[in-house]
Amino acid sequence: MLTPEEIETKIDRILLKVQKPGRYVGGELNSIVKDWDSVAVKTALIFPDIYDIGVSNVGLKILYDQINQRDDALAERAYAPWVDMETLMRADGIPLYALESKRPLGGFDLIGFSLPYETLYTNALNLLDLAGIPVRAAERDATHPLVIAGGHSTMNPEPMHAFMDAFVVGEGEEVIHEIIEVVKLRNTQHATRDDMLLALAHIPGVYVPRFYKPHYMDDGTLSHVETLVEGIANPVVKRIVGKLPPPPTKFIVPNIEVVHNRASVEIMRGCTRGCRFCHAGMITRPVRERSVDEIVAAAREVIRSTGFEELALMSLSSSDYTHIGELVDAISEAFKDQKLIVSLPSLRIESVSVELMDKLRGRRSSGFTLAPEAATERMRRIINKFIPDEEIINTTREIYRRGWTTIKLYFMIGHPSETLEDAQAIADLCKRVLAEGRKVAGMKVKLHAGVSTFVPKPQTPFQWVAC
Repeated sequence: MLTPEEIETKIDRILLKVQKPGRYVGGELNSIVKDWDSVAVKTALIFPDIYDIGVSNVGLKILYDQINQRDDALAERAYAPWVDMETLMRADGIPLYALESKRPLGGFDLIGFSLPYETLYTNALNLLDLAGIPVRAAERDATHPLVIAGGHSTMNPEPMHAFMDAFVVGEGEEVIHEIIEVVKLRNTQHATRDDMLLALAHIPGVYVPRFYKPHYMDDGTLSHVETLVEGIANPVVKRIVGKLPPPPTKFIVPNIEVVHNRASVEIMRGCTRGCRFCHAGMITRPVRERSVDEIVAAAREVIRSTGFEELALMSLSSSDYTHIGELVDAISEAFKDQKLIVSLPSLRIESVSVELMDKLRGRRSSGFTLAPEAATERMRRIINKFIPDEEIINTTREIYRRGWTTIKLYFMIGHPSETLEDAQAIADLCKRVLAEGRKVAGMKVKLHAGVSTFVPKPQTPFQWVAC
C-alpha cells in the first residue's frame, strides 16, 4: 500500500495534465486534519460524484462534522475523479485517496458512501475498484475496511446488497456514533470482521445483507425474508432523529467554483404534503423544525467561518416552515450591514405569499424557483399536488412585479396517466407565465423550465407504477 508521501509525489506529476486540479489537492479552509495515530477509528466519507457536486452535499457535511467532534475518531473525504484524472491514476497506479491526509482508502477502518440517488450506484462500484478494494462484499477479508452506505436511495438497499457490508436505513446523525463504537472493537477487543458485522446488525436501522435470505414466489415476486441469525430486526426499521442536532457551521470552502457555492442551514426536516411521487417527502417524516434563534445563530457562525455571500435556508419546502416570515425578518436584521443573498431553494407555489416576497426583496438573488411538477390541473390532482393554473399565473406575475427577473419552473414527464397533451401543456404554461411577466416587467424577464423524468421510488404511493 502506498504511503501518503508516495501518493503526493505521484499526484504532483499528473496534476498539470488534468482539468481543475483543485479538485484533487485538499487543504481547503475548514477541512480537518487530525493526527492519524492518535485516534482509534479512521473513517473515509465518499460522495461518488465529482468534487464540484459532492463537496456541497449536506449529508456528508453533517457526518464529517459529527465524526470529527469525537476525540477517538477522524473523518476524511474522497470524491470521484473526472475521467482525465481517473485515467492517469490507473495508469500510474495511484489508488483513490482521502483529500485530507492523502492516505489510500484501503488504509481506513470504515468507508461510508453517501448514495442520495440511484445513478450513483455504478460510480460507487468504480470507486471501490479504483481504491483497490474488492467490489463484492463476500470477497473482502480482515485486511479491508468495512464498507457501508446510507442516503435516500438506500431506503431500498437491495440493488447494492452484494457490494456493501452494511446499510444505514434512515437518518445518520445518531447511528454513526453507534457504528464507530462497533468499529472500535477491532482495536480494543480484537474483534473479527464477522464479529463487527454481527454487532452492526444489532444496531437499530442498520441492515447487514449477509444475515438475511430472501425467498420468492413462483412468479418471481418476494415471498418473505428469512433472518439467518437470532436477535436482529426483520424488517429493519428506519432510524429517525427525534430532535435535530445543531447544524454544522464550519463548512469546507471549496478550492474551485462548485455547483452550490454557498452556505446553508437546514431549517426543518420532513414534509406533510404527501406528493405521491416524492421519495424524500415520504421517508423524512415526521416534520421537525429548528427554532428561529438556532437558525440565526447558525447562520451568523457559518457566514463568519466561511465568508460565503449567499445563505440558503434549506428544507423540502422552506415556505412551509411555521415561522418563515419571522425567520426572514431575523436574518435580514442579523445581516443588515452585509450584502448577503438569502435564498429559499424549495418553495411551494401555494405557500409563497405576497408578504414573503416583499420580505425577500432586499435579500434576493436574480432568480426564483418553483416546482409545479405537472402543467395541467388534471395531472396535479393525480400526483396529489393540486394547484389551480390561475394560482400559478398570479404567483409568478407577482414575483416578476417585485423585481425578480428570472423564474425557474420544475416539471416532470412520464407521470402515471400522462398524455401527450399533458406534456405539451408544459410548453404552453411556460409561454403563458412568460407573457404575463412581460406585461408587468417588460422584456427583461426570463423563464427557465427544468424537465426531468419520473422514476417510481420505493416507499411512495407510485412505487409500482410503470414508467
